[in-house]
Amino acid sequence: MGTIWGLVIAAIGLRYVIWGRQRSESGAYGLLVARARMLWGERVHGFFQVAGAMMIVVGAVLAITG
Repeated sequence: MGTIWGLVIAAIGLRYVIWGRQRSESGAYGLLVARARMLWGERVHGFFQVAGAMMIVVGAVLAITG
């Protein structure tokens, strides 16, 4: 079961990295950016890229150990 959750977490992290690189403002990412912009300002897209990369690492660890 941990393998499946690890892959899901890694996939979501990859999506965050892609959205952050594209500076997308559509759909769910637009809502996330609007909320995070209050705290992170214009660095919000970089924040989501770093958070996505960390999610990929954690997801990979869970998938390997799960």
